[in-house]
Amino acid sequence: MAQPPQTRPAPPSFWEASKYWLKLGFISFGGPAGQISMMHQELVEKRRWISEHRFLHALNYCMLLPGPEAIQLAIYISWLLHGIRGAIVAGVMFFLPAFVLLSALAGMYLAWGDVPLVQGIFYGIRPAVVAIVLFAAWRIGSRALKNELLYGIAALAFIGIFFFKIDFPWIVLAAGILGAIGGKLAPAKFKGGGGHGASSKEYGPALIDDDTPPPAHARFAWGKLVTMVAVFVLIWALAIFAVSGERTLADMGEFFTKAAFLTIGGAYAVLPYVYQGAVEHFGWLTGAQMMDGLALGETTPGPLIMVVTWVGYMGGVAKGVFADPVAAGVAGAAVATFFTFLPSFLFILAGGPLVESTRGELKFTAPLTGITAAVVGVILNLAVFFAWHAFWPQATAEAPFAGSVEWLSMIVAALSFVALWKYKADIMQVIGACAALGLLVTYAGL
Repeated sequence: MAQPPQTRPAPPSFWEASKYWLKLGFISFGGPAGQISMMHQELVEKRRWISEHRFLHALNYCMLLPGPEAIQLAIYISWLLHGIRGAIVAGVMFFLPAFVLLSALAGMYLAWGDVPLVQGIFYGIRPAVVAIVLFAAWRIGSRALKNELLYGIAALAFIGIFFFKIDFPWIVLAAGILGAIGGKLAPAKFKGGGGHGASSKEYGPALIDDDTPPPAHARFAWGKLVTMVAVFVLIWALAIFAVSGERTLADMGEFFTKAAFLTIGGAYAVLPYVYQGAVEHFGWLTGAQMMDGLALGETTPGPLIMVVTWVGYMGGVAKGVFADPVAAGVAGAAVATFFTFLPSFLFILAGGPLVESTRGELKFTAPLTGITAAVVGVILNLAVFFAWHAFWPQATAEAPFAGSVEWLSMIVAALSFVALWKYKADIMQVIGACAALGLLVTYAGL
């Protein structure tokens, strides 16, 4: 077995690092787990820009923050390497390819969505989306619901959003309060679980090694925190002012800012909130279009929360923010994406050192444990909603079971879930197989 290198690698230039982050943006399939695995293999094992311990340390911070943890991890590591400019480049490069691709797909979808070929593909994909969301609920629940109290919080969250239509932010707030109380009354029940413990693997000394002190720009100071928050508030306010002349774009800016602060537990956790606002309240797109966008988001690179690009494009066109539909769609997509990801930069540049100083303290992690439990119930509600749309396509709120039942869609959803759960099938393979089946059914006239 070859011995690991004994010397530290040379620091990468800003240009060299930028090329890597752009490359990652093009190949970042597989959701956060796949994206984090790619970064570990490249940055820890091959390039040795950061040690495994520091990599996992940074990842644990990002797991505690709202927002997509994979892109935040990229922002964090690039920030350590090249400061603020590194953070900005890594974050933008991570989502830029997905933004361009999803905007193009949204435009083609609106132009040719009635073509039988496209209808057939999405007929097969929709039951796969039901299985994917249900699998996400199971996967998160199996890790997060470790005792009866956390199961109870998940059940209350499901009841609140399904039966009483309570808005997602109130559910998050209530779960956080229950977690904080539980952390004091039953601390053993609310200890945050960690799935990212240290590894014994050795890859040789890293540029940012276990004993490397943080650079000056990464050290916590209250003055820097206040300044950074003030700068981000100013950027946000200027951006809101820039779109204030068009009510739909201003609504998107405010709405997706709120959504960004609610993504504790990953993209699936905030999708019910995005649905409530984008479909039910603002009418930017239909429930079926939301499902189609989620399916495309699963098969394109970048974080799953990039589905907001799709939502923004659809909303811009639906509300006619510009006379030209392409310009309207791109404007909506750009606004939705910008306001969704702006807080992630804030959390790392301003809050990262503060989160580091409080890591492991129960008073900080217990509320997050409660919120994560509630997220399971919320995702289960999303699965029920998508199943209703896929299995009763003619149904309405007034007649929830109108029309014939799509038994074939039920079977496809069940088989897709089994493939994901029992056989560990890749999500993209499941979606591809279901799309092919949808084409076959459509053209065979079944």
